[in-house]
Amino acid sequence: MPPTLASLVHHSALKLTVRAGEDRLDVPVRWAHVSELADPVPYMEGGELLLITALKLDAEDPQAMRKYVKRLVGAGVVGLGFAVGVNYDEIPKALVDAAEQEGLPLLEVPRRTPFLAISKAVSAAIAADQYRAVTAGFAAQRELTRQALNAGPEGLLTALAAQVDGWAALYDASGAVVATAPEWAGRRAARLTAEVERLRERPAPASSVVGGPDNEDRVELHSLGTGRRPRAALAVGTASALGTAERYAVHSAIALLTLTTERSRSLHAAEQRVGTAVLRMLLAGQPDHARAVAGDLYGGLLDAPFRVIVADSGSEPPAGLTEAVEAAAARAGEAVLAVPEGERLVVLAVDGGAAVAACAEYAAAREAARAVPEQAAADDDDLVVGLSAPSGPIGAAAAYKQAEQALSVARRRGRILVEHDQLASGSVLPLLADDAVKAFADGLLRALHEHDATGRGDLVASLRAWLSRHGQWDAAAADLGVHRHTLRYRMRRVEEILGRSLDDPDVRMELWLALKATSGE
Repeated sequence: MPPTLASLVHHSALKLTVRAGEDRLDVPVRWAHVSELADPVPYMEGGELLLITALKLDAEDPQAMRKYVKRLVGAGVVGLGFAVGVNYDEIPKALVDAAEQEGLPLLEVPRRTPFLAISKAVSAAIAADQYRAVTAGFAAQRELTRQALNAGPEGLLTALAAQVDGWAALYDASGAVVATAPEWAGRRAARLTAEVERLRERPAPASSVVGGPDNEDRVELHSLGTGRRPRAALAVGTASALGTAERYAVHSAIALLTLTTERSRSLHAAEQRVGTAVLRMLLAGQPDHARAVAGDLYGGLLDAPFRVIVADSGSEPPAGLTEAVEAAAARAGEAVLAVPEGERLVVLAVDGGAAVAACAEYAAAREAARAVPEQAAADDDDLVVGLSAPSGPIGAAAAYKQAEQALSVARRRGRILVEHDQLASGSVLPLLADDAVKAFADGLLRALHEHDATGRGDLVASLRAWLSRHGQWDAAAADLGVHRHTLRYRMRRVEEILGRSLDDPDVRMELWLALKATSGE
């Protein structure tokens, strides 16, 4: 620990005597400084032991001493050493009283103790403390490295928590807690996810200091990774500010975890290349070859029902969705295959698993953010996602087409996520909102609308009633309030104007859908 006034008083060679402020001797001394100026405050930084002989002070003037001592305390001076036997045979009472009043420790320095001896003692104690800190830091670095090699990030966090006498937590790329040490720190770490998310928005390397939840502790947050966007974060919680040795330990942990993160990125890139090959084989109808290439890497995924996710953010593969899906799969111990494909992201994920759920949750969060523009995040701002029905390796190509179809519907509807199952269980009518369909419907029915606009009949309404009654003349005529012969005449006029036969089921289907598209139902 750094030198204190108490350690200097107990230094046998200095022979210092406490004359005031005995209850404040435990403060650290940053330096020992000699100054005979009447006002040395402009040259103080705080934490100094000021040594004087009162050469230029009226040390017997109570008012002058009160003013002098008050300024020293305000400047952060931690103690005052007064050499006796030089200008004064003893410390004047005015100075002693002023020091007692302001709570400033006042040390009597005997004539045989030179100021240089005090300065050397302070300097030697500071150097020894720094040496101990550096030595402890190297020892901590060796221990952290050993734990990182033998026990991985969890072992490193355990060693770090012991070194700082606090707790440590590791967060993944999505801001979720991956590991904590000790285990009881899990709840504290979880409460800091918002702070971690804010840290991740800054370019790496980045750090911040926050008060712990409910002011329980002081927490330092550090980003991990060398890329533009941090891939992980480290939290270190302690009861007070870190000392030099603890700082060495934290910096060592950051370096080791960053190396681990970057190594993981390289492995991830290699896995991604394998994943691309596996995906292409599946889509080409070669599931056996895909299994052989995947080996144990994706083997479990290819043996279970999976979903295909196709996501498009308009410019590049959606980074936010990628992180959310991969992090969820990692936490659940699931295999997931995520492959960038141009501007798209293609994902194979276990049906009913954490990755599919994370995709739905991420899409819902982005949907909510779009409703409040000022809260919308920059990531994946134009995201559109299509999700296939459950499939297996043999049906991978069909599942991919399903996901593409769902994505296309999502884009037309202004939605972020659409599942193919929703299309099969829903209605085709919402698809009629497409501008191309409306244009076709308007062109198909234009001649009938123009005829009705001249006041020569009500062909459009008659056609709608007749089609809705499946060509039943009496029921349709009753709906219109006309005779069935009148309705028959109108339907012949429809055929003449359109040049199409109503006996053709395809014609009737097209006319019905056109009526639906133009009516807005």
